[in-house]
Amino acid sequence: MTAAPDVVPLPEDPLTEVATAVLGSGRHVVLDLLDVVSHHGGPLVDVVRAGDDLLPRLAHEEALDQALRLARQALRPGGLFVAAVPELDKLGRLRPTAPPPKVSGRGPNRQVTVQLWDWAADGESYALEVVRLVRGEGTWEVANTVSTRHRVLSPEQVSASLTEAGFGAVQRLSPAECGHPLPVWVAVAPA
Repeated sequence: MTAAPDVVPLPEDPLTEVATAVLGSGRHVVLDLLDVVSHHGGPLVDVVRAGDDLLPRLAHEEALDQALRLARQALRPGGLFVAAVPELDKLGRLRPTAPPPKVSGRGPNRQVTVQLWDWAADGESYALEVVRLVRGEGTWEVANTVSTRHRVLSPEQVSASLTEAGFGAVQRLSPAECGHPLPVWVAVAPA
């Protein structure tokens, strides 16, 4: 069964905004990398996107190279792969236990997301627990938690993985350049 791709008429998030800035305005067919990996077999798409922690998680699972090859195959010639990737390679020595909480929404719809990190002794990977809190009646309640394990990826490793998967014009955009709190990688499916 093939997942129906999302047709995105307007930018909805920083990754889609980056893709729209490169491809131009209009309607672009966008798929999440997890959808490509799990069951894509349909028509070629304009954009494959990967959220904040997906590439490090796939790297830990030894599935990154295959996922990137599948993303390349799912894209039309000139299509884009966009991914936000945390750069924690220099933090492995420090082994911080958590980044600052992320707050979204306002008033009664406010949510707080907290990440907890447990580093491996070698600093090359870490366990990640994400806890999302929502407002309850007079208190905060845990809405959900997710636990995964991630490999630390350096910018050089990300660039090499994208190139080896067959992408061209691989570029890293800083947060100031792309509007995302993490660096965003853009790679083009060759013609």
